[in-house]
Amino acid sequence: MKFDDLAEKCGEWLRGSGPESDIVISSRIRLARNLSNFPFIRKCTHDDRKEIVRYVQRNLNGTALSESIEFINVDRLSDLDRQFLMERQIISRELSENEGARSVVIDSTEQFSVMVNEEDHLRIQVMQSGLDLELAWNRINTIDDHLESHLQFNFHEKFGYLTACPTNVGTGLRVSVMVHLPALVITKQIEKVFRSLQKINIAVRGLFGEGSQFSGDFYQVSNQITLGKTELELVRQVRDIVPKLIAYERKAREFLVHESEQDLQDDVSRALGILCTAKKISSEETMHYLSKVRMGVNLGLIEDIKIPTVNKLFIHTQPAHLQKIRGHQLNTSDRNIERANYLQQHLIPRNPDASQN
Repeated sequence: MKFDDLAEKCGEWLRGSGPESDIVISSRIRLARNLSNFPFIRKCTHDDRKEIVRYVQRNLNGTALSESIEFINVDRLSDLDRQFLMERQIISRELSENEGARSVVIDSTEQFSVMVNEEDHLRIQVMQSGLDLELAWNRINTIDDHLESHLQFNFHEKFGYLTACPTNVGTGLRVSVMVHLPALVITKQIEKVFRSLQKINIAVRGLFGEGSQFSGDFYQVSNQITLGKTELELVRQVRDIVPKLIAYERKAREFLVHESEQDLQDDVSRALGILCTAKKISSEETMHYLSKVRMGVNLGLIEDIKIPTVNKLFIHTQPAHLQKIRGHQLNTSDRNIERANYLQQHLIPRNPDASQN
């Protein structure tokens, strides 16, 4: 898999389609699984880790899945390539920073991946654009069944699937939805919403998952505990919460439109103006202003920019993607200049007559 070619495309999680995609960026379901014939990762030797990678690859080669997947040895990648895969939500920070043999299995559409030797032996992940947890669950359930027919998982009759972290024991299932909530941030209601979610065992994380900072008004909401509930109960728990978040955000957007429309239009226009005129800009500033532009497009305040374009810019202006697109490594100052140029190439309308003059 050529990462330079991959950098030109947009992953599944930012495709900008699917139900409620103006607010819900993506639906993700992850399964934690451990192999019964190896110790847990923290007890593994370097040789154990190598054998786990070989064992998984050996048992998946020649199966139905192998026709559309590629094995990538993460431990052999450069720092830049590992950061690139993190930005695309394909691998976690933990897998990137772990030591020893580790890999990731990626399908050609980036709709599912399998991390090998992260916190658990396997972390299976499926992503769908928009709010589509049922489709994500059906896909990952099929993949899990397929993997279990070729690999022997560590399963206890009473406790279910055994995992490295006690909160994942049982189903090993983490249901996660990424939402864009700029209006709740502007109206200063976001903390109240977070407190309400925590009371019902719903976790809130940043754009890149556990341990990441909140950025661009993106938030991942997910279940905290898996033990004692079935997979479908956990899917329903998150699925039933998300419409309430959507309703809160829509109400906040309506308030901004009706009660402070001029301020909102000014805020959105200023954000777009900065993105279109800045000579240099950081990734943090870019996320902040793109968030406002995205809301402006969805509210009809900006007419000549499409949501897929904005979504693409969220990831293509990240440090590793920007360097992959430019074809060489850049220091922080040069990245800020290149980022500004890249934004303007995609946000400033082109004059159709210019090429004829």
